[in-house]
Amino acid sequence: MATAARPPFLAVLLLLVATVMLSWGGNVRVAEAQTPVFACDASNATLAGYGFCNRKASASARAKDLVSRLTLAEKVGFLVNKQAALGRLGIPAYEWWSEALHGVSYVGPGTRFSPLVPGATSFPQPILTAASFNASLFRAIGEVVSTEARAMHNVGLAGLTFWSPNINIFRDPRWGRGQETPGEDPLLASKYAVGYVKGLQDAGAAGVTDGALKVAACCKHYTAYDVDNWKGVERYTFDAKVSQQDLDDTFQPPFKSCVLDGNVASVMCSYNKVNGKPTCADKDLLEGVIRGDWKLNGYIVSDCDSVDVLYTQQHYTKTPEEAAAITIKSGLDLNCGNFLAQHTVAAVQAGELSEEDVDRAITNNFIMLMRLGFFDGDPRELAFGSLGPKDVCTSSNRELARETARQGIVLLKNNGALPLSAKSIKSMAVIGPNANASFTMIGNYEGTPCKYTTPLQGLGASVNTVYQPGCTNVGCSGNSLQLSTAVAAAASADVTVLVVGADQSIERESLDRTSLLLPGQQTQLVSAVANASRGPVILVVMSGGPFDISFAKASDKISAILWVGYPGEAGGAALADIIFGSHNPSGRLPVTWYPASYADTVKMTDMRMRPDTSTGYPGRTYRFYTGDTVFAFGDGLSYTKMSHQLVSAPPSYVSMQLAEDHPCRAEECASVEAASDHCEDLAFDVKLRVRNAGEVAGAHSVLLFSSPPSAHNAPAKHLLGFEKVSLAPGEAGTVAFRVDVCRDLSVVDELGGRKVALGGHTLHVGDLKHTVELRV
Repeated sequence: MATAARPPFLAVLLLLVATVMLSWGGNVRVAEAQTPVFACDASNATLAGYGFCNRKASASARAKDLVSRLTLAEKVGFLVNKQAALGRLGIPAYEWWSEALHGVSYVGPGTRFSPLVPGATSFPQPILTAASFNASLFRAIGEVVSTEARAMHNVGLAGLTFWSPNINIFRDPRWGRGQETPGEDPLLASKYAVGYVKGLQDAGAAGVTDGALKVAACCKHYTAYDVDNWKGVERYTFDAKVSQQDLDDTFQPPFKSCVLDGNVASVMCSYNKVNGKPTCADKDLLEGVIRGDWKLNGYIVSDCDSVDVLYTQQHYTKTPEEAAAITIKSGLDLNCGNFLAQHTVAAVQAGELSEEDVDRAITNNFIMLMRLGFFDGDPRELAFGSLGPKDVCTSSNRELARETARQGIVLLKNNGALPLSAKSIKSMAVIGPNANASFTMIGNYEGTPCKYTTPLQGLGASVNTVYQPGCTNVGCSGNSLQLSTAVAAAASADVTVLVVGADQSIERESLDRTSLLLPGQQTQLVSAVANASRGPVILVVMSGGPFDISFAKASDKISAILWVGYPGEAGGAALADIIFGSHNPSGRLPVTWYPASYADTVKMTDMRMRPDTSTGYPGRTYRFYTGDTVFAFGDGLSYTKMSHQLVSAPPSYVSMQLAEDHPCRAEECASVEAASDHCEDLAFDVKLRVRNAGEVAGAHSVLLFSSPPSAHNAPAKHLLGFEKVSLAPGEAGTVAFRVDVCRDLSVVDELGGRKVALGGHTLHVGDLKHTVELRV
């Protein structure tokens, strides 16, 4: 039997060599004799005597040696993302800017795809991954992404520094970049940050220690960044007016956890100003908090061109030299852009900045590259050197993308129509502008996926389908509406699946929404199709942000509603798994779905989290919002019924053991500081028995909330922890939470300090409640 022709070994080898000879920054160049390919290349005997090439020395000692060999003109070239080659020291060019928001991305010049590696696994956007409420999944995704990134690096297609994840709080439902985030809750965002960062960075699997990294992650955008372009207000000039209480209670916790618990390699400062200061020029925020309070072991990078922005658009300094000086002296190490390369020498010559300030910044950058093995020669001879194209888009990686989408998809309404029986369906109408979506499913900061499975393809694998887009695009204007053909398809089918929502033309970086209604005439399309449908109607919303779909929630014509986020390359297959019941939905909403009136009455630029009854301001997110919701944070249905029972109840009261001279021993206090000796070993356990009381196996996310006393304008409730458990019909399992009183039950006071409110704290999981009183 004839076999398919295989490329000769020599041809494959030449392709591999040619690819590796490309710059690691992703820019094609012809290898020249004078241009190094690998830093500290073992084949170059001259380099062996350089201290920075001594792999037995510490990263800091090696970096110090390298800095000592550079002129000032050379040093400033290491302050920017596009690092030029320095042939006299055997240092190749390097591009710092790569992205890996939900898979290895071609956004950013540090990474590209080629015939050698044509695509990488594209996971769901983080907003849907967060809906899984599965911390182990967050890390597992990071591990896959870093493996594929290292594999691509080894053949010259990717860098080692990935500016992901985005852990900003999804504060306002109109934000175009909310899709990139883990949602509106600080604890969920923190757990996501830590899990994903550890998955990206952990080099332990290769037996590497001493601070070495698999790849370097970056938590962004620091801080209080969540306005891109709303009614002409742009991120480049927006000044976020944030109280110290809101800053430390809502915006900072994910970054704090990312640094302290995730040990992230980098933090990116944002474009916006916070209380009048550009974040990249705020010494208190950078040097004071990130390095001082949180002890960052890594580098601080600017968002791209943000140093230029604070000079040219924000007019924060009078000269470019002042802008270069203030950012570096504030703690910035790396400028995405070319501003510091252009103006730092002049800043030193003008006395605005010392050369030692420059040394400190580039030392942090060099130490990072040392930890990544950049200065250790050929990456194929190092830890992870065996990784290559064979390790990208593996069947297990692609299955994890599908499983992530399955775990994140949220069932918001079900009158019993779901799951569908494929055997009983002769025809299914698949309708809507996102019904055959492919590129839309991978959102933004995307890479080329391994393979798409669209909703139409996923559903069509099990039943006969009739496809009508209904609108030619998600904008669904009058000219693009194709109502008659969509209605006819629904009228003749046994069941109808409508896939509507958004795409990057509606919500994205640099574009915030102004309305919470479905775009254009999508509502008209949904209603007309539902009214004409002969069988059950399943409404699927594909979007990053929430919509007011109250009409669909209330309609008897719409049998079920699913939210699928932007579900990644396998989104259509995962949707079919849910609809046909091979997987039981367990996703929970990571954001509040507000009524449309919210967008009409609340300015997106109002950064206040807490409500103001004197003005009717309703507050933001489930922690503070006082108005009506379409769907609430944590909402999500299942095909089975889960019950909760308290197995080991916490004590009815806990005493804070204060020092003899503590003022709250002599006078009544609303709270005590969440610090000092009285916090040591002050914790208790909450154990729950979760039982699957239905007839379908399924996973269940157990969310533990606390409603604290009203001291310090505390949140109405806040998430203390979450765990995911999978149970067969009739099976029961135990879920345990360890509650640290000062860490978990504390609130932030008006000055930004952590306080433990005295009085009753009500713990609740679903309808189960238990109150613990904290006393002195």
